[in-house]
Amino acid sequence: MYGSITKYMGTAYTGLGISHKYDELIASADETVFLKCPPTTALSTILNNTGMHFVKRGFDIDKFMNPAQPDITDAVFVKEPNLLFIQASHPVALEPSDIGGRHRVISFYDMYDEKKLREQNGYIVENLALAETALDKSLGALAEAKTIHDQWEALNIKRMKWHEHEHLIKSLKEELFGTIRLNKQSTISHRLIGSLTSAGACDFVPSITSQVKRRMLIKGLPGTGKSTLMRALGKEAESRGFDVIYGWCGLDPAGIDLVLFPELSICFLDATKPHEYDPELKGDEIVDLISMCEENEEIEEEILPISIAYREKILDATGYMQAYAQAEKAVKITMDSAIKDIIFQDKSQKLIAPH
Repeated sequence: MYGSITKYMGTAYTGLGISHKYDELIASADETVFLKCPPTTALSTILNNTGMHFVKRGFDIDKFMNPAQPDITDAVFVKEPNLLFIQASHPVALEPSDIGGRHRVISFYDMYDEKKLREQNGYIVENLALAETALDKSLGALAEAKTIHDQWEALNIKRMKWHEHEHLIKSLKEELFGTIRLNKQSTISHRLIGSLTSAGACDFVPSITSQVKRRMLIKGLPGTGKSTLMRALGKEAESRGFDVIYGWCGLDPAGIDLVLFPELSICFLDATKPHEYDPELKGDEIVDLISMCEENEEIEEEILPISIAYREKILDATGYMQAYAQAEKAVKITMDSAIKDIIFQDKSQKLIAPH
């Protein structure tokens, strides 16, 4: 019987810069294989093949996708044996700290035809510069968008019925956990559910929740306590020994957009834009926070220009992200054209050789 594949975003382009959760993943893995290489799409194929090697043997895997090109795989985590295979040079640089122990490095820098690279050097350097400039502009626009979004949240915070919010959290804790306390330590996992991409906001909620029996879709305006609710339920689950998967926001890396309790097969998720979801599966329920936000015409008039400015900044960030992805893709294609296939295939086999 084949194992399952769950997709997450490997890194996220946020209002506070590039975010990832690889440090926690590396710390929890029994073995991590660091793949070192210049910008390339070739390692995605290797990682996909490695993942399928384990899936066909019945292991469940998590795949971590590239935010600029969400169809490109940046890392694969094999559950139970706790094996992590990760592209450790791009889009984030990660270094092993336990060589000879839990960490292994495979370098792909020597698989290139130097003559071909020299011939294309000017083109590569030009596009790397274009990519860097576009990414800086995109991150700058996202930072401005977050500042605007914080203003939006602050206005709604003032008109929330927080006593009703607190009562809802209390009742959900009682419903979910009752008096149950498991005789074990909680296993806590951190994942990114999405990011801004060249095609706009992208998330992997359908993949993450595909096996969940009960999805609680939280509907609420900015600042109405969606993340607060999920954080409170997650901490309660941790205190009772339940495993928890936290799905972090792709705009604000401090915000929670999803919390999943595998042993209960229950997931709570922010189901509002940019990842808007409505009930469509058996077991889907709405958690309504909008009704806890008092109507106030004066505040709503203040919010209107803020919401428009926010959307404009997100559009700006998306446009720059498209330019970044285009330039980065041009570099990768050029680099890939100089790969020596024999060396590439030999290196590829080293990933699964000990397994």
